[in-house]
Amino acid sequence: MSRTADDAAAAHGARLAALLRARIAEADGCLSFDRFMETALYEPGLGYYVAGAKKLGPGGDFVTAPEISPLFGRCIAAQCREALAAVGGGDILELGAGSGALAADVLEALAGADALPGCYLILEPSPDLAERQRALLTARLPALVQRVRWVAEPPAGFRGVVLANEVVDAMPVHRFAIGAHGEILEICVALDGDAPVERLRPPVSPGLTEAVRRLQAVGLARIPGYRSEINLRADAWLRLLAERIEAGLVLLIDYGYPRGEYYLPQRGAGTLMCHYRHRAHADPFIHLGLQDITAHVDFSALAEAGADAGFSLAGYTTQANFLLGCGLDALVAEAADDVQTMLSLAAGAKQLLLPSAMGERFQVLGLARDLSPPDGVWRGFSVRDLSGRL
Repeated sequence: MSRTADDAAAAHGARLAALLRARIAEADGCLSFDRFMETALYEPGLGYYVAGAKKLGPGGDFVTAPEISPLFGRCIAAQCREALAAVGGGDILELGAGSGALAADVLEALAGADALPGCYLILEPSPDLAERQRALLTARLPALVQRVRWVAEPPAGFRGVVLANEVVDAMPVHRFAIGAHGEILEICVALDGDAPVERLRPPVSPGLTEAVRRLQAVGLARIPGYRSEINLRADAWLRLLAERIEAGLVLLIDYGYPRGEYYLPQRGAGTLMCHYRHRAHADPFIHLGLQDITAHVDFSALAEAGADAGFSLAGYTTQANFLLGCGLDALVAEAADDVQTMLSLAAGAKQLLLPSAMGERFQVLGLARDLSPPDGVWRGFSVRDLSGRL
């Protein structure tokens, strides 16, 4: 970055830090972590996702699957095609569309299969990212961009497919700790001078104590000194989706674990992770407004919240299994006559499939509402459905 850019970034971070200090003071000196995370990521004009800095790709802070290879979007399109046929047409709604690469790849693949949705809706909280999505789609798919519409909330009576790729990991989470005597504590944000720091206190956030006790009832999160996170917002989020969907398939793609693996003793420091200029670290209190803050996803909790909201479980598997079920290997083979294209696709496929890369770290959870697969199982979950691990 140039000196001017560095100065602007420092000024931006200082404005967000001042706001956070005020929020901490308003909370009697101890702000719940989910409110800190919400402010750092989503505060209008200041939060990381809404403040305009480049986030995705080589010049940003991290890279997602659609930027790694077009194979990801083409495989997602294959699952969309099957679900749209089952619902008798319908639309696609993408939540948090990032660079717009996934939307472009999905639309391009569906156009080639003569299976376009009625509309491709994008719910994007970042005005800056929405503009970048619009620019990319206009440049890549000028004949299809009229099918794309940006919306502020999921539309009522929706029929079709909902896509959420790396969305849930960025939802604000609560953090907790187990005290020396086994007591449940909440990890909040206080001040040491002007600097934000962690502080432990008895839980005051509604629902946190009960959520930790449910973990402890099955033998998890009991060891003194143990720390982790819980997403208490996913239930309301899925209830809203369920209210708006008349019939459809929801695909939640993210890094995470089923509950029994998420809260293992060896993860006693939690899964909180920050990304800044392609470097991962665990300190949420630096680079305020300039870095991503995430937590791994508890897919068991998501599946249970989905069931409570009225969804049925459509499947659960690793990203590698899902993409293979959607025909990734066949897509690579189709390029056999073009050596350079095939080599490029094969390199991308390795990143998407290998366990040491994204293949097993990322998981896919499917939730359905008033919709069944035509052959008894959705193709993305046909290679190996791991729902029994939830």
